[in-house]
Amino acid sequence: MDKKHRFSIWYVFLAVWAVLLIQSYLASFFAAQVIPYSQFLTLLKSGKITEIAITANQIQGKMKVEGGKAEDTKAFKTIRVDPEFSNMLAQYPVVFKGEIESTFLRDLLSWVLPVLIFVGIWYFLMKRMGSQQAGFMTLGKNKAKIYVENELNVTFDDVAGVDEAKQELVEVIDFLKNPGKFGLLGGRIPKGILLVGPPGTGKTLLAKAVAGESGVPFFSISGSEFVEMFVGMGAARVRDLFVQAKQKAPCIIFIDELDALGKARGFGAMGGHDEREQTLNQLLVEMDGFDPKVGVILMAATNRPEILDPALLRAGRFDRHVLVDRPDRKGREDILKVHLKKIKTAPDLDVERLAAMTPGMVGADLANLVNEAALLAVRRDRVDVSMAEFSEAVERIVGGLEKKNRLINPKERETVAYHEMGHALVALSLPGTDPVQKISIIPRGIAALGYTMQVPTEDRFLMTRTELLNKIATFLGGRAAEEIVFGDISTGAHNDLSRATEIAKSMIKEYGMSEGLGQVYLSGERRSMFLDPAAREASDYSDETARTIDREIKGLLDAQYTVAKDILREKKESLVRGAKLLLEKEKLDGEEIKALL
Repeated sequence: MDKKHRFSIWYVFLAVWAVLLIQSYLASFFAAQVIPYSQFLTLLKSGKITEIAITANQIQGKMKVEGGKAEDTKAFKTIRVDPEFSNMLAQYPVVFKGEIESTFLRDLLSWVLPVLIFVGIWYFLMKRMGSQQAGFMTLGKNKAKIYVENELNVTFDDVAGVDEAKQELVEVIDFLKNPGKFGLLGGRIPKGILLVGPPGTGKTLLAKAVAGESGVPFFSISGSEFVEMFVGMGAARVRDLFVQAKQKAPCIIFIDELDALGKARGFGAMGGHDEREQTLNQLLVEMDGFDPKVGVILMAATNRPEILDPALLRAGRFDRHVLVDRPDRKGREDILKVHLKKIKTAPDLDVERLAAMTPGMVGADLANLVNEAALLAVRRDRVDVSMAEFSEAVERIVGGLEKKNRLINPKERETVAYHEMGHALVALSLPGTDPVQKISIIPRGIAALGYTMQVPTEDRFLMTRTELLNKIATFLGGRAAEEIVFGDISTGAHNDLSRATEIAKSMIKEYGMSEGLGQVYLSGERRSMFLDPAAREASDYSDETARTIDREIKGLLDAQYTVAKDILREKKESLVRGAKLLLEKEKLDGEEIKALL
């Protein structure tokens, strides 16, 4: 790329300095001999002056050359001295001469300084106008961050827990390294690859790893950066992006948060001609127009694929959809190992146990977990990070920040203790429930006055009807304990009721686990309102069926509430003893709770 030279004010200074040097050199080369005024008077009296020219301050002329021919002369000049003063000085053997006060610097500043001020003001105004004009003229330029080969140090070694997604993308890397290999059999690489998955699962990191493994330039831009206030700017940016990408091919274009740009058309608030739709139309045209043999791979990521325009997802555009899902237990273990390389860990750290304690967490959550544990270790002045810091970091992420300074009156504190102990005892008494790891009555987060932490022993993808019922009973165990011990109930069970009701509703309407309704799916098709505003979850069943659903849900909740109360009445002694111990210690781990039974 050709380098453009910029105008600099230093060029002006250098030019002025050069002119002054040349002028002084020439003046000294052609200058006449300067003699003192006293010598001039002596030469005048001796008749050696042949010609003079008098000005107000100096005398210049010609004088005979000493020892030369009569006609040989040379130029001279001298500074005039006051005649009366010179006559007086001539009586003494003193060499005297005149001096003219130098005004060069003053004269120079008198014209150079105004010029410099004018040039400075002009340069400032032109630069400001140029930046504004450049800002306006670059509205149609793409804002993609371009990473060249030596700037991307991300490889597949930095990406863990998504082995299936990596295998899908190895083919793309092979194509970028050896494009001719695919043409031998007439095959072509997919034009577009869409990475789909929940937030934080590593979609952007995976795209960078593909570019890092391939060693090709990587254009990264967010979908929201295409949409501008000015009509047509988004489409212009799309065109410019593809033009630049073709110039740097083979390369990868990565559009993050594609749903900001590729939302389904036709149902926006501004009709079918808003700026976002024009930008999307231009993207569709560009994807149809470029040849995959050029070596430009378009990758995009979204966590809301259901709202994307169907034209984006058809074959020939985003041909391949790669699911980047939440990692399983082994995947979480691999992700933790990647992040644990950056910190100093204690020998007691059990990565397998830590991975089991973090079900449902994605890569971003696990990176935050490791960082939180390291900060806790620094706060405690430790030289390494132990398992205790990691366990507390898990609690902090799941339950929120501990608020030990929140003052709770003794009555409410006792109610919380019995409530949490009720959850734990019901969970330990029913089969198929997740083991209780810890109980705490220290307030956490925004509204939690206590919590019961249950950690599954393994990742589960299916649950039986009995396990779901036991889960409902566990949620209702806190309220059941309050009623048994105090004969009254509190507002502390609002979150438990919400989660229990949601499970019961899903069992009846989605899983077909109702004896009265049978094997029927009643939840309706869950479609996004962006695809069809009229497609809200309208009921496809009669009012009689709706009453039956309500009755079944209530029956499930009432039955499991009775189960929880029966368990706690039977184990009331353990309930009371555990609540007193919890009030004393504020925290109980799983082994201490099991000892109560």
